[in-house]
Order: sequence, then structure tokens, then C-alpha cells
Amino acid sequence: MSQQVIKGIISKISGPAVIAKQMTGSRMYDIVRVGKEKLVGEIIRLDGDTAFIQVYEDTSGLMLGEPVVCTGNPLVVELGPGILAGIFDGIQRPLLKVEEVSGSFISRGIDVPSLSKETKWRFHPSLKAGDEICGGDVLGWVQETETVKHHILAPPDCKGKIKSIKEGKYAIEETIATLEDGRQICMLQKWPVRIGRPYKKKLDPNEPFITGQRIFDTLFPISMGGTAAVPGGFGTGKTVVEQTLAKYAAADIIVYIGCGERGNEMTEVLSEFPELEDPKTGGKLMNRTVLVVNTSNMPVAAREASVYTGITIAEYFRDMGYSVALMADSTSRWAEAMREISSRLEEMPGEEGYPTYLSTRLASFYERSGRVVCLGSEAKVGSVTVVGAVSPPGGDFSEPVTQSSMRVTGALWALDATLAHRRHFPSVNWNRSYSLYCDQLEEWFADRVAPDWNELRTRMVQLLQKDAELQEVVQLVGPDALQDNERLILETSKMIRDDFLQQNAFSEVDAFCSLEKQHGMMVGLLTFYDKSQAALDKGISIENILNLPIREDLSRLKEVPNELFSDQLGSFVSKLSLALEGE
Repeated sequence: MSQQVIKGIISKISGPAVIAKQMTGSRMYDIVRVGKEKLVGEIIRLDGDTAFIQVYEDTSGLMLGEPVVCTGNPLVVELGPGILAGIFDGIQRPLLKVEEVSGSFISRGIDVPSLSKETKWRFHPSLKAGDEICGGDVLGWVQETETVKHHILAPPDCKGKIKSIKEGKYAIEETIATLEDGRQICMLQKWPVRIGRPYKKKLDPNEPFITGQRIFDTLFPISMGGTAAVPGGFGTGKTVVEQTLAKYAAADIIVYIGCGERGNEMTEVLSEFPELEDPKTGGKLMNRTVLVVNTSNMPVAAREASVYTGITIAEYFRDMGYSVALMADSTSRWAEAMREISSRLEEMPGEEGYPTYLSTRLASFYERSGRVVCLGSEAKVGSVTVVGAVSPPGGDFSEPVTQSSMRVTGALWALDATLAHRRHFPSVNWNRSYSLYCDQLEEWFADRVAPDWNELRTRMVQLLQKDAELQEVVQLVGPDALQDNERLILETSKMIRDDFLQQNAFSEVDAFCSLEKQHGMMVGLLTFYDKSQAALDKGISIENILNLPIREDLSRLKEVPNELFSDQLGSFVSKLSLALEGE
């Protein structure tokens, strides 16, 4: 069926927003080509025959009366082999291919296919002729990178019996299977970015998202398929946190969205990620990573679209049964893009000029996370875990984007400038951060790690809270005014902060910490506290306890490799008992 071509003309230009007349018949979120250079735009409001268009490119030089052509299709991403290890802009233009065509700067109106239509992939079928299929079934696979098998899925609306399917080398638009009703299936799928991909059922958040970072896994865990907001001022380490999670977190696929960050930061990501070694596979980390890049000097409209592009790619790999980690850096720049577009459209502003629908947009983005039972005849469970950085001006957490993010995410990892200046990384403020997933994850930690995990975690949190209360007294009258058991709390809390919560991302041993080692370190710290408290009860002075050389052994535990940790912990506990009894 032929599509009606709708042609209009530009009647007003206001930055990235263009108003076009004679657009009767157009639909919301249709993609249009604007002007003689055919700039890519999207309809974001309709009023009679007038269409309000956000243009994803620089609109300099556009003139009134230039043509506007509606494609009749929404903004879609191309999904198929070739997407992994790719570097795309906010509307999925492949930046390396764009560079080959137009040089270091993206030419206006450039039209480069998102995925190569010429590359041949070796397709290995998993089904045979005569098999019944439905949407989401795995038809076969291709070895996309050294470490990732790309499962070729039946489109969500597909149903029928396979007439033919054959192994061989195919381009992504070539037919790999034919159904008895005549429908032909290829390896390429297209999906509108603003609509979540379907699934059978969303599962409860009762399995943790393991990061290898002690402060996250132990104190403020999130579930597989959960959400976390990481607010922090300039220089507090938001990007480092997300890059560390990308490298070490328990995810099969990484989607990293650089949304509006400075060019030098994204240049560092683009130069370092291809060189990083994947600690899981020994290959390159880029082999299981997709980068969506939209720096602060690129058009704000494309920045607004970039998070939808990234989450749609993440959902696609989720549907294969993979666990996907999506890093959005940062949602504040995304919100600023919405604010600018809203102001160009002369919409009623909300707090600090942000659009009144800011919270709704954030919620609709984060709700596309989750651990789900995927479509298909066979049971497949996949997940999308979303970690969104927030950049509040001046570190002010009361601003709208931070507050809106806190309302819709399950965990808050609040970064602190004071800790960052003290070189305490990750600079997560343990007094301001929280996780709403702790209760759902208690059973998993007790069953899979240690029965006393939750008890130890609770005791550590209580010591840190008591320390915060005592610090107010110390600042007024000094530590000498405290009782010995209170001084012991201060010293133990300091050891928890320095030896447990602080983690060295440049150390081969300490950059990643297994759950078993985290449990052992909690045991070591709380054993020191318990035995020292018992020694105080026997009359041993606090000075003698704090001067014990055994404390140095405790601080070195985090540099002990995982395979040697159990023996070292047992040796430490024995030495501690002897030292205190000797006193």
C-alpha cells in the first residue's frame, strides 16, 4: 500500500524548533525532512494544518518557504547484527561511517544507514522447516563479535509455520526464513524509539545487580532490572562510577549513552573503551558495548532523542535473554534539551524553566527498565538495569531533575564533593544514599552468599549512623571528651570508611570485589569491633587497642586476591584474638 506523501512549507524558525504549514494528515512523532538540505526532524505538536517540528541538526541557513516533507514513519532504530561495538549519535547515525563520508564534522542532511546493508553474516538456524513460531522466538544466531552471539528473533507480530530456513551468509536485509503464509523474515528489525518493546511478564526485583563495588553491593544494592540515580556536582566522579560499572558489573551487554556531556569527556570514553580489556572474557570491552554519543555542542533535539535510542537498543538485547546495563550520562543534559525545546515552543514553564512534564518523561524512561520474561515459545529471562547520572548545578540536590529522579528510581547513590576532594572514591555519601531494594534482596544474599549477610550489613550501617551523631560532639568538644566505647565506634567507622567503602579503581585486585570477599571484610571489621569491645569491658585501655599492629593487617585485607582471602581472614582473626588476650 503506497504511503501518502505530505508536503508543507516552513512558516517560522526558532532555533531547533521549526513550524510548518500545510501539514494536514501528519501524525505526532512522524519523521520529516526539512528544507532543501533535507534535515532530519520530528513532529512534536500538531495544531490543525500546522506542525511543530524539532530538528535534529543545525538549522542555520534555513529560510521561510522551504519545503517540509513528511515520511509518514516515526523515529526508529535499526536492530540487527552490526550494532555491537558501534558508536552512534542520538538518532543512530554511525559516527565512524559519517566520518568517512563527511570528515570530522557531521555534514547537515547527511544520510548514512545505521547498519551496514552489505556486510554478510554467517547465519546458524536453530529451527527447521515445519516448526511453528511466534513473536520473540529465536530463529538462529550469528557470531557478531568474539564474545557475543547475536540471536536472530522473530518480529513481535510474527506467527506461523516455517516453510524454509537455511544456513548461510546473508546481509541483514536478505531473507533468512519464509513462512507458509508467504511472509519473509530477515535479520533486520526496525522499532520506534518512543514505544517500549513488548514482553510477557515483568518479574519481581529479587535478584541483585552485582557491580563488584562494595558500597553499592553491600550498603545500597539494586536489583537486576532496577534503577539508580547518581547525582553529584562537578568533579565528584559520576562518569567514573558509570565507566566502572560498565567494566565490572554483572551484565552481558553494555549500552552507554553520553547525553550532552562535554566533548573532552566523550573523547576520553571513545578513545579508552575500545582499548579496555574485558575482565569477564579477556577480549575487548567494546565487543559487548554500544555507545550512543551526543555531546553538549551537538543539536539539543538529537540529545533529547538519544536516551530513547539507547533504551530501545537495550530492550532489543534484553529480548534475546541477555542482562543489559544502560548508563545514561547524564539525564540532566537530557532535561536541559527538553527545557530548551519547550521554551522554543512557548510552552508554560515549570520549576526553574523545565517543562511541566519533566517528571512524566523521566518516569516513562526509567519504567522501561526491568527483569522480564521475554516473548517467545521458550522461557527466556532478560533484564535492563538503568543507572542515570544527574548533574545538579552546584551540587544542589533540591533542583527539579534530581528530585524527579529520586521519586522514580529505586536507589540513590549520592556523590559528595567533600569526599571527592579528599580523594575518597567512589565518593558516595553513605548518609544521604539509600536503596529501596534491600528488603527484596535479603533472601537472595542469605541463600547465595552467607546467612548472616543482612545482619552484618545492618550492624555496619548502624555504626556509620552512630559515627555521624558522634562527629557533631567531636567537632564541639573534641574526641577526648568521649567515652572509650564511643571512641571505639569512631575508630571502627573510620576503618569501615577507609578500608571497606573506599575502593581503588586502578588496583588490579581492589577494582573488583566479589560478594564472598565483601562478606569476609565485613566479618573482619565487625570481629575487630566485637573483640575490642570485649577487651574494653575487661579493663584494657582504648589506646592500647588502637595501637595494635594487627590493625594494619585489617587495612591490607582489601588488597588480598579473592582466592587467598579466606585463609588471610582466618589468620587475621587468630592474630587478633592473641593480640587482645596478650594485652
